[in-house]
Amino acid sequence: MALNLIKQIISSKQHSFIRKTLSAKFYTGSLYEPNYLETGKSKFPLLPMINIQIKGYDYSVLECYQIFMNKLADMMQIDVDNSWALPPQELKIQKYKTGTTAVISEYDIKIYERHTQLSEVSGIKCSILIRALEASLPQGVTLNVDTYDPALERKRYVPDKELLDLKSTLDTMKNKA
Repeated sequence: MALNLIKQIISSKQHSFIRKTLSAKFYTGSLYEPNYLETGKSKFPLLPMINIQIKGYDYSVLECYQIFMNKLADMMQIDVDNSWALPPQELKIQKYKTGTTAVISEYDIKIYERHTQLSEVSGIKCSILIRALEASLPQGVTLNVDTYDPALERKRYVPDKELLDLKSTLDTMKNKA
């Protein structure tokens, strides 16, 4: 109601001084701040760097799902900073006869893991992306969304065995001298 009254006062030609001051104050946001300061800011809060982890037993399913994840984020105009795969975890599962230690069968299972990092995502886009990813999650794949952890960066790189051996021999040579 008050806004309609202000519009009526502004539209009348008789009160030009009131029209100039009210239009400057109410329609530009502030009397002393220019409009271009507000154009670069996001209206919604931006989340810190987010890490999306997917795990599964089938490599091809996991690979296709990560491609789908990246395309979905691209369609939603979300920046994908980085995507990478970790070496598979190898598990050996043994099935025993009941009440004995005799092995009936053995299974070698590999668990594959993929990570995707997203940066400067608004809270609204992130929640929509997570719901869409959960709804389209393939069978046997788990999804975990968390903030970025620097420990993941160290877990990502496989240590060089030759370099570690050379460092250990160098340390033993220093200790002998």
